[in-house]
Amino acid sequence: MKILVITDLYPVKDGEKNTPRTIFDFVQGWEKLGNEVKIIRPNFLLNSFLRKKTFYKSGIYGNVENINYFLPFLGNIKNKIKTEFKPDITIAHMPSGILFANKLGLPFIAGVHVSDLEVLTNPLYSIYFKKALELGYKNALKIACRSEVIKNKFLKLYPEYEAKTFVCYSGIDENIITKRAWESGKRILTCAQLIKRKNIDKVIKACESLDVELKIIGEGKEYKNLRKLSKKPIFTGRLEYGKVIEEMRKADIFVLPSKNETFGMVYLEAMASGCITVCSENDGIAGIIKDGFNGYFWKDNIIETIINSNNQNEILKNSYATIKNYTTEKASANYLNILSC
Repeated sequence: MKILVITDLYPVKDGEKNTPRTIFDFVQGWEKLGNEVKIIRPNFLLNSFLRKKTFYKSGIYGNVENINYFLPFLGNIKNKIKTEFKPDITIAHMPSGILFANKLGLPFIAGVHVSDLEVLTNPLYSIYFKKALELGYKNALKIACRSEVIKNKFLKLYPEYEAKTFVCYSGIDENIITKRAWESGKRILTCAQLIKRKNIDKVIKACESLDVELKIIGEGKEYKNLRKLSKKPIFTGRLEYGKVIEEMRKADIFVLPSKNETFGMVYLEAMASGCITVCSENDGIAGIIKDGFNGYFWKDNIIETIINSNNQNEILKNSYATIKNYTTEKASANYLNILSC
């Protein structure tokens, strides 16, 4: 099968700090299943600048074509495309991808992220982007929401699309999944971009009076403010993927009470590494983590509760059973299987 992916949420090269690997992992999975995949990355330059994305000239980089636009896809957008590809399926993620695919007049699947909900609900986008995005959803063959939480929020806005809306969960590399037993409970880890909505300050405050070690992986504009809160945390800065997994395998509990997450791959990675994992209720990965079964929802005293519980190994057992169903291969196959229904 030939698959065309249209999205600006795709790394042109390895190591892009502000480009998650979400769609990249799907593509890797689809290629392993024997599909041919090409990516068009429509890049609205102002948005790219605001999100501090790495700049690339328009051109083809392997299986990715990066196309820069000064205006949000006004006028004839086809004349810049050099990729020659007749896809069997076109999958468009993020508002830019959906607007671009709809403008091309291709039959396509629309992938919904937190960014889409922001465009649909923030008055700043009501003049142009909201109406254009709504037209894209109307024309889409199916609508793929990145989590159960996002699906529920989207359908509250547009219940008329329920029949063609589904959830496309992400998956992790099967090779990182490890089975571990509960140890001391004294090693706490969080990993995120250090910005306000990640709520790292809550983790620091929750650990302050406990006899635990707290490591914080990441960098961001809240770093200085977080350092002022306590001398307890060990700040590692940003680490490469392999080093992050190493730290997760050393930790007992992974905590990230983040808000407005599209999904949160870091939670899956923590579960795969054998951590008891804590997320926010009704956000991101909450459709996979079930409170008190295979992880926990955030409460101010949750770390102390976990440490003092007698149920830690049961939680880890259930977490291990859960994560085996969320590998890249299974997630990629599930996405395509739903499209064929």
